[in-house]
Amino acid sequence: MSVRGNILVADDDAAIRTVLNQALSRMGHEVRVTSNAATLWRWVAAGEGDLVITDVVMPDENAFDMLPRIKKARPELPVIVMSAQNTFMTAIRASETGAYEYLPKPFDLTELLSIVNRALSEPRRPKSDQRQDDQPDAMPLVGRSAAMQDIYRMLARMMQTDLTVMISGESGTGKELVARALHEYGRRRNGPFVAINMAAIPRDLIESELFGHEKGAFTGAQNRSTGRFEQADGGTLFLDEIGDMPMEAQTRLLRVLQQGEYTTVGGRTPIKTDVRIVAATNKDLRTLINQGLFREDLFYRLNVVPLRLPALRERSEDVPDLVRHFFKQGVSEGLQAKRISSGGVELMKRYPWPGNVRELENLVRRLAALYPQDEISADIIESELKTGEQPVVPGGNLIPDDLSVGQAVEHFLQRYFAMFAGDLPPPGLYQRILAEVEYPLVLASMTATRGNQIKAAELLGLNRNTLRKKIRELGVNVYKSSRPA
Repeated sequence: MSVRGNILVADDDAAIRTVLNQALSRMGHEVRVTSNAATLWRWVAAGEGDLVITDVVMPDENAFDMLPRIKKARPELPVIVMSAQNTFMTAIRASETGAYEYLPKPFDLTELLSIVNRALSEPRRPKSDQRQDDQPDAMPLVGRSAAMQDIYRMLARMMQTDLTVMISGESGTGKELVARALHEYGRRRNGPFVAINMAAIPRDLIESELFGHEKGAFTGAQNRSTGRFEQADGGTLFLDEIGDMPMEAQTRLLRVLQQGEYTTVGGRTPIKTDVRIVAATNKDLRTLINQGLFREDLFYRLNVVPLRLPALRERSEDVPDLVRHFFKQGVSEGLQAKRISSGGVELMKRYPWPGNVRELENLVRRLAALYPQDEISADIIESELKTGEQPVVPGGNLIPDDLSVGQAVEHFLQRYFAMFAGDLPPPGLYQRILAEVEYPLVLASMTATRGNQIKAAELLGLNRNTLRKKIRELGVNVYKSSRPA
C-alpha cells in the first residue's frame, strides 16, 4: 500500500517537472514544483513537504550546497537527488551530504515512484553526520553508462558500512580500483589499505603472509613477521584473486571471519582483528566449489555484498570518457596531449577489448608515446587493434565465430580432463556441467530482458516460479539498465 504525502519537486527542466507532477498526483500525493533552489529552501524552512525530489544543478544553487542546510534544519526529511552528471563522485557526494537516494538521468520513472513510496513508508530517523574531511580529489572510476551507474549507486550505499564485499569480473575491469574506492571514501579512510594477491604468492607462504609468523616457526623464519591482517588493522584488507587461495588457507580465513581473531604461524596467543574484508576474483567460484577447490561456507562468508564489474565490451559507450581520462593522465606524466578522431573512437567502441580497461589504458599510453600527431586517425587505430579482433579464452585459444554451444562444451571438457593428467575428475561431473551452463544462460536472459522476470521466463520457456527458484539457487545478480522517463 502506497503512503500519500506532500512532495516538493525542484528541477530546471519543465518537461521533468510536468512528468513528475502528473505521475505523483495520480498516486494521490500532493505535489508542489519549482524551477529554482531558493523557492525549494523557503518551502523546506517553513516546514512544508514530507519528501524532496531535486536535481543537482539548479539555476541559482547547487543542490549539494543546499543539502547540508536541509539536513540540519530537518534531519528527518528524505531527499531524492537526480543528476545528469552521472559520475562516481556525484553518487558519493549524494551519499555524503545525506541524500536518501541518488538517481542518474535519464531515470526510470517506475523506479523513482517505488523509491518515493519506500521513503514515505519508512520510519523517520535522521542519518548520522557524514565526515567530509580528508577526501581524495582524484576520480577513481570513470564512465557514465547505465551499468556503471548501478555500480556507483551500490558503492555509495556501501561506503558507510563494514560489510564484506565480493567483487567479480574479468581481468582488467578495475576490481582493485573499486576496492580502493570503497576504502578511501568509506568510514575506514583514515586506516591502512592493504592488498594481497593470492595468485602471486607461493602456496606454502600464503598463511604466513596473511597472519604473520613467529621466530623459528619454520625454516628461514629468523625473526617475527607481521601478517597482512595485522598490517590492515583498523582499515581494509583486499584479498585479490581469492579463487587461487589454497584450501588450508581458506580454512584459516574462514575461522578468522567467524571468530574475529587469529594466531600467527607458530604462535599460540589469539590476536583480535578489526579489518574490513573486500575480496575479488576473475573466476566462477561456484564452479570451483563444485570441483572441490573452494569452500562453500567461505564463499557465503565473503559474498555478503556481491558486486559484478561489467566487461568493457558491455559498456562500450564509456570508451570515449576513458580515452580522455587516460590521455589526461599521460599529460600529467610528461606525455604529449592527444585526441582521437571520431572515426577512430567508433572503431574503439566496436572492439571487444579482451583485456578490458587495462588493455585500453595500455593502448592510449602507447598512442601518446609513439605517434607525433595531435590527432590519432582511424587508420592508426585500425592498425593498432587488428591483432585483437577475436576474443581469447583463458587457455589462449581463439574462439571461432561459428562454434556451437555443444562444440564449446566439448572443447571445455577436453581441457578440463587434461587438467587431471590421466586421473579422473571428482565425482558429480554431470550436475557440475549442467550448473555451469545453467548459470550463464539464466544470467544472459535476465540481462537481455533488463531484469524482467516475466519476459525472461517466457524467453527461456520456464514457469516464472521456476525461474525465481533458479535465480535464488544460482545466485544470479542482475543490474537493471535504466529506462528514460
